[in-house]
Amino acid sequence: MGAAPISRFPVPALADLPEDIRARILAVQEKSGFIPNVFLALAWRPDEFGAFFAYHDALMDKPGGLSKAEREMIVVATSSANQCQYCVVAHGAILRIRAKDPLIADQIAANYRKADLTPRQRAMLDFALAVALNSAEVDESACAALREHGFSEDDIWDIAAIAAFFGMSNRIANVMNLRPNAEFYTLGR
Repeated sequence: MGAAPISRFPVPALADLPEDIRARILAVQEKSGFIPNVFLALAWRPDEFGAFFAYHDALMDKPGGLSKAEREMIVVATSSANQCQYCVVAHGAILRIRAKDPLIADQIAANYRKADLTPRQRAMLDFALAVALNSAEVDESACAALREHGFSEDDIWDIAAIAAFFGMSNRIANVMNLRPNAEFYTLGR
């Protein structure tokens, strides 16, 4: 039995990609030791690839009041709620590495309310899930609850933007039937 395709849509060969996309993918491969399937699958649409990763990087790689591990917590919780296997598995691996905790990603994916989180982190994920699942109901009281835990206005924006971005990402990954790389399952364990 052969390996299942990584996407139901065309996946271009690395050699056929525009130079900027190929260079980005090769840099990721150099750093991680493999090419995450999301890079190959999104490369099918080069303009969207560029826009997707520019916004991803703007949200996930910047300094601020949220740690990189907390940003990944938002991704894992949001992706679990949206039943996105790719993002739960891939970002779960990144979370395990960034949090230096082999259990936290599985706890958050199964039920963040029972995970080993601080009250601040639980409030952050409560807000992120409200944005992901019921954004029309997010009001000033939801933001005030975050401020009580020391989150700034920039932090509140970041939590909302990460939850919203990955809501979109989860939906595309689900439609693509994007498969997680086998390597992700064991990283950080």
